[in-house]
Amino acid sequence: MAQTIDGIHHVTAIARDPQLNINFYAGVLGLRLVKLTVNFDDPGSYHLYYGDALGHPGTILTFFAWPHGLGGHKGTGAANVIAFTIPAASRDFWAARLDAHGILHHAGGDGFSGSLLTFEDPDGIEIALVPVAGAEATPVERWRGEPVDASHAIRGFHHVTLWEEDARPTARLLIESFGFREVGMAGDFIRYHSASDADGPGTFVDVRTVTGHAEARIAVGSVHHVAWRTPTDAEQLAWRERLHGQGLHTTKVLDRQYFHSIYFREPGGVLFEIATDPPGFAVDEAPDKLGTHLKLPPWLEPDRAGIEAELPPLRLPGSR
Repeated sequence: MAQTIDGIHHVTAIARDPQLNINFYAGVLGLRLVKLTVNFDDPGSYHLYYGDALGHPGTILTFFAWPHGLGGHKGTGAANVIAFTIPAASRDFWAARLDAHGILHHAGGDGFSGSLLTFEDPDGIEIALVPVAGAEATPVERWRGEPVDASHAIRGFHHVTLWEEDARPTARLLIESFGFREVGMAGDFIRYHSASDADGPGTFVDVRTVTGHAEARIAVGSVHHVAWRTPTDAEQLAWRERLHGQGLHTTKVLDRQYFHSIYFREPGGVLFEIATDPPGFAVDEAPDKLGTHLKLPPWLEPDRAGIEAELPPLRLPGSR
């Protein structure tokens, strides 16, 4: 059987103020802060991970915090929309919750869903909540201090939207390499579903053809990369060899402590990652303590004092 991709592992974006980011994603949207760490390539800045109770693949949204970074802008060669799944009956709950927090939102359809809610995060990243019938059956583990009842909680990613000047090479990669299939078309959008037979979190991706538009500037308020799932290290190495054979330059395998990663740019310019499902976020914290302390990988632990001195203090979810 040909090797395929089952869906999104995580999405990584860039924020300016880490506290505002925590307040929004953990406080307003009710995601769990599953890991507080640093950017391993830039240890002087935070790397924040959000997800479900354990940070399962398909639910993980991460942020590099660049307090002094330039602002980005939407454009081609980037993922410009992050969409989450919510239970179909929870749409009114979320509209009221966004209103209560003073967050301007818009209701309407995108050609595929007729009732989604769209709004921006504090840095201008476009977020969508997609009501999905049957999503309420997805198990949602509860955690202490969560602000959103499990019956209405976000169930992970629904899709990301890639903007492409020419979508055809990207479509070939998704279909011929990843094993995705086209499941719908609406205007200049085409929706693809992953090789997974299930409609689990992160199994859709939308590709939008946007001609004559400037390339995206990837900075604060932008999605940095989209990571796709692979179950084992061996399969990741097979992907690296396969992508090389297709003329796509991939990095060496990088140890991200909670998963292993390779990176490459898809033909339209979006930075893609293929990340392993294991070992997961409980490798260095007990499940009930996830996201409660600054965690560093072993190779940065000797520099903890200096790293902590460079980082701004944060008020974490559940703290007084």
